[in-house]
Amino acid sequence: MRLNPAQQSTQHEMYEQAAADYGAALARLACGYEADAEKRRDLLQEVHLALWRSFGTFDERCSMRTWIYRVAHNAATSYVLRQKRARPQAMVSLEELEWKPEDADREMEANRREQLGKLTELIHRLKPLDRQVILSYLEGLNATDIGELTGLSARNVATKIHRIKNILSRQFHEEARHAE
Repeated sequence: MRLNPAQQSTQHEMYEQAAADYGAALARLACGYEADAEKRRDLLQEVHLALWRSFGTFDERCSMRTWIYRVAHNAATSYVLRQKRARPQAMVSLEELEWKPEDADREMEANRREQLGKLTELIHRLKPLDRQVILSYLEGLNATDIGELTGLSARNVATKIHRIKNILSRQFHEEARHAE
């Protein structure tokens, strides 16, 4: 389906607004799905392209925020599945998120980075749906919004979040004990 010039202008304006409002969140989402910086840039570009294309069919049945996260997560999940098929022997681990500490203590910062690395590695091991749920939760979406995004009921989302947090906490502490 080819859009007329007025529709293309609206599509472009919607994309520009979404990119301005959600650009940082989309970058964090890309970090949650891809550890390698070069591949993460490719993923982020794919997410932005998918988002731009999606505004050609956006019909406002859900909020703009839900639409953006749905498109972004779908594009990222498709990317991960393609990468997994291309190199089934190993998935890359998630790089640390950029973090500017308020405390100048280097040892404390190194410990934080190590813990963040362990947590993101554990998140990266989750199945795509569970990863989508917890990354959305970490972005501040509530159970209802995540339900719209994933197609799950809000109650199911809340239960999944609770279980995922417990599993991540348990695994995090088990790995810490094994490292000692």
